[in-house]
Amino acid sequence: DLLLSNSCIPFLGSTEGLDFRTLLLDEERGRLLVGAKDHIFLLNLVDVNKNVKKIHWPAAKEKVELCKLAGKDAYTECANFIRVLQPYNRTHVYVCGTGAFHPLCGYIELG
Repeated sequence: DLLLSNSCIPFLGSTEGLDFRTLLLDEERGRLLVGAKDHIFLLNLVDVNKNVKKIHWPAAKEKVELCKLAGKDAYTECANFIRVLQPYNRTHVYVCGTGAFHPLCGYIELG
């Protein structure tokens, strides 16, 4: 119904089924951060398809191999699923992902 009434704009940035899980709204700057499988997206709130910025942050290959050897599913479990997007200060966001069952965290500078 929303699409038919032209009252929404679907995000066209990814057709890969990236398993979107985590959102962080930055109303002050009109942005939305989206955590997904192996990716972090920075979207414009007015038009989510305009000037999309994307960070590719996969798990280390050796961690993915260990995950598969442990009997986990390579596609649905052995990746870096972004789970935490937390404001740190005015210029940075704290980010954590599963890292194929070896969690890793870092900071993103929002330029």
